[in-house]
Amino acid sequence: MISADTIVALSSGRLPAGVAVIRISGPKTRFVVETIAGGMVKGRVASLRKLRAPDGGVLDSGLVIFFPGPGSFTGEDVAEFQVHGGRAVVARLLETIAGFEGVRHAEAGEFTRRAFLNGKVDLVRTEALADLVNAETEAQRRFAVQNAEGAQAELYLSWRQRLIHARAMIEAEIDFADEDDIPGSVSDTVWSDVSAMIGEIDRHIAGFRAGEILRDGFEVVILGAPNAGKSSLFNALARRDAAIVTDEPGTTRDLLEIVLDLEGLRVRLTDTAGLRDAAGKVEAIGIEKARSKAHGADLLLILEDMADPHPVALQREGIATLRVGTKLDLVHGQAAAGGYDRAISTKDGTGVAELLTEIARLAAAQVAEAGDILPSRLRHVELLGEANRFLLRAAESPDAGQELRAEDLRLAADRLGRIVGAVDVEDMLDVIFSQFCIGK
Repeated sequence: MISADTIVALSSGRLPAGVAVIRISGPKTRFVVETIAGGMVKGRVASLRKLRAPDGGVLDSGLVIFFPGPGSFTGEDVAEFQVHGGRAVVARLLETIAGFEGVRHAEAGEFTRRAFLNGKVDLVRTEALADLVNAETEAQRRFAVQNAEGAQAELYLSWRQRLIHARAMIEAEIDFADEDDIPGSVSDTVWSDVSAMIGEIDRHIAGFRAGEILRDGFEVVILGAPNAGKSSLFNALARRDAAIVTDEPGTTRDLLEIVLDLEGLRVRLTDTAGLRDAAGKVEAIGIEKARSKAHGADLLLILEDMADPHPVALQREGIATLRVGTKLDLVHGQAAAGGYDRAISTKDGTGVAELLTEIARLAAAQVAEAGDILPSRLRHVELLGEANRFLLRAAESPDAGQELRAEDLRLAADRLGRIVGAVDVEDMLDVIFSQFCIGK
């Protein structure tokens, strides 16, 4: 698909910078490049050129690279100007390029959208590119690279291909039951494979939480009674005074959050209001927020002042929990009597590093248990769930007739195709590409 207009955008990072990259894609790309660069530019070769406006005024000097379509990122003619990264330089170049007839500024994600529409990437790889751009930790980078290289797409397309084959075998049996070269029944083989696939998809869906942890972070919530040392621990891990710490109970009334990088994994740590019954109206709202946040956590740190313990009651079924005794410096080595998982002192730092190591270990364990290829979007999980419901209906309805069961296989294959964009997905494109930055 060749677009009618040509788009331009800054594709590098925040200005000012040492170098800025301006990208163009579309049918007017070659004309724009030859006009600004002052002549022909050889494809896929970086050329140092003096860049001029159509009136002959010098804009800057920099490298020009031209990628002829279809062998480019978008499948169209693409060019990049690598210029000095000053705000005025970039603004003037963008203004000049967008001033050509048929050229306009790109919308968010429009370069990648053209790549998808021209068959250069599928939807899963497209989403992985967005994750790669936004990756902050090593684990996020590895996860995004794996999916950008096609691991997810290959899995979903392999399931879809198996369903297409199964459906073809069933329809062959229906249409050519009297032919000698068609087996009398393919049901045993087909439905055995469908049953196996249902289990494979279920196990894959179960890994979604691990995928969320890799993309969005491992959720750790600090809970405890007032003055249990929650904000002191929060500040120690943030390495700054992010939360107010006083002897007055109820100082923290809202949720405070920091993001940590623990051994390559993104960890979101939330400080909460102290849990107690007698509280003012505002503090009570904070306590309710704390309890609500705890329900969605991957790990709860239940802090208790070992010098003046006040246990808190929580419903935490299915959520990993660490009981952490605080103010170790005040109890003179008597922490073991409380049965705590960890004992710390934020005053002198004792036990804090070991607590971080344990949090990292628990986060890594949740990810490792889920397997290698994980769903990375709720969109994937919803479509996989729909596919499995059709497969279950087909597998568990032997009296429904082969035609109806074959139709369920078609519907399941359709849902798998929608994940990678192998069937019509126009209704979801705007949502997907809106996640991208301008210039990507």
